[in-house]
Amino acid sequence: MSIDERLSALNIVLPDVPPAIVAGYTPIFAPYVRTGNVVSISGRLAKKDGEVWCGKLGRDLTVKEGQEAARGVAIELLATLRAAAGDLSRVKQIVRLLVLVNGTADFQEPHVIANGASEVFVQLFGERGMHARTAMCAAQLPFGACVEIEMLAEIEEA
Repeated sequence: MSIDERLSALNIVLPDVPPAIVAGYTPIFAPYVRTGNVVSISGRLAKKDGEVWCGKLGRDLTVKEGQEAARGVAIELLATLRAAAGDLSRVKQIVRLLVLVNGTADFQEPHVIANGASEVFVQLFGERGMHARTAMCAAQLPFGACVEIEMLAEIEEA
């Protein structure tokens, strides 16, 4: 099954161009940096209906909503990775995710929220999607976002 067929089976539609980090915000960093066959993708923020999805896990959002937010971030990461690689079939390995969760002081399940993203990569790429991961809570994330994720991936040489 091709990557496009797997995306379709997972009900994932990638935007043609990775969306802006935040509408109206001009970052002073690159959305990704490629060095050799390694792509480092800058942190992407959770969005709902095109706007930053704000709130704290453990107070404003449920675990299920947090997983949905993480899944949405994974989709933006895939769109950015496709822009960097030219084609997702060139992905050799999703190497690492850093998942930051905007959680209350007593929220103890950032790893469960992170599963919303991890599952996307494993379902899409199989063994090539299995990655190292750190998931942790933060006191606050940019723009009040509920989840931010950065990614490191290895791609085949062109």
